[in-house]
Amino acid sequence: MNRQELVEQIRKKKSVLCVGLDTDIEKIPSFLLEKEDPVFEFNKAIIDATHQYTVAYKPNIAFYEALGVKGWQSLEKTISYLNEDYPEVFTIADAKRGDIGNTSARYAKAFFEELNFDSITVAPYMGSDSVQPFTGFKNKWVILLALTSNPGAFDFQTQKQDDSDEMLFEKVLEESKKWGNADDMMYVVGATKADYLRKVRNIVPDNFLLVPGVGAQGGSLSEVMENGLGAEPNLLINSSRGVIYASNGNDFATVAGEKAKELQVQMSTYIK
Repeated sequence: MNRQELVEQIRKKKSVLCVGLDTDIEKIPSFLLEKEDPVFEFNKAIIDATHQYTVAYKPNIAFYEALGVKGWQSLEKTISYLNEDYPEVFTIADAKRGDIGNTSARYAKAFFEELNFDSITVAPYMGSDSVQPFTGFKNKWVILLALTSNPGAFDFQTQKQDDSDEMLFEKVLEESKKWGNADDMMYVVGATKADYLRKVRNIVPDNFLLVPGVGAQGGSLSEVMENGLGAEPNLLINSSRGVIYASNGNDFATVAGEKAKELQVQMSTYIK
C-alpha cells in the first residue's frame, strides 16, 4: 500500500486506529477452542466486527510463532483473509526483526513476498545494513523502533550522548533518515511517551508514526492526537488488549466492535 492510499483511507474513515491482533490462545473465549483453528476464527471475528473503524491491523508475530506450525498457519490465513476481503486496510507484521544484511533480506522476503504484509517492524540497533534490506520493496514499509512504550525504554533510548543533549532515540531518528524516506519508513513511538512526541515530530515531521500503548498500557489518546497528528494526517494509533479482549464471552466480537467505534469517534474529532 502506498502513502496516498493509506492517507485516503484515514480521511474516509476519520480514523487512525490500528488493531493489534495479539491473539493469545489462553485468553480467547473458550468456546472457540472447539474450532479447527481457534486463533484464526478469533481473528476473523475481530476483523469483521472492527474493520469499518480501523485502518490497520498488526499481528504480533510472537503469539503465532509460540504455537509452532499451527500458529504460522493461523497467521497465513489471517493475512490472506485481510488481503482478500479487506484489501483497503494496512497490514503490519509486528516482528521486530533486525540482523546482518543477508539475514534481514530473508526476513524481508518472508514477510513482504511470502506473506504479503504491507509493513514490518524493525529494530535499528545493528545499524543501516540491518535495515536497508527491508527497503526498496514497492509499496512496502519499514517501521523502525524509535521510542518504545515499555518501562525499559528509559534504560537506553532516552540516554544522552556524550557531550550533547541529544538522546539516543533522537540519534536513531536523525541517522535513519538516510536509510529511507516518508514514503517507505515509519517510526514506533510509544503512547506512554507522549511528552516526547513533539521532539519526534520536530525531527521527522512527514513520516508516519505508529503509536502503541493507548488503552491497556495507559497512554492518552488525546495527547497522542494533539502532539503526533501531522497535517496529512500521518499517524497510526494501536490498541490491542483494550479492543480484542474487551469481552471473553460469546459477544467478544460485538464488544470489540463497540470499543473500536469508541476510539474512532474520539479520533474523528481531530481528523479534517
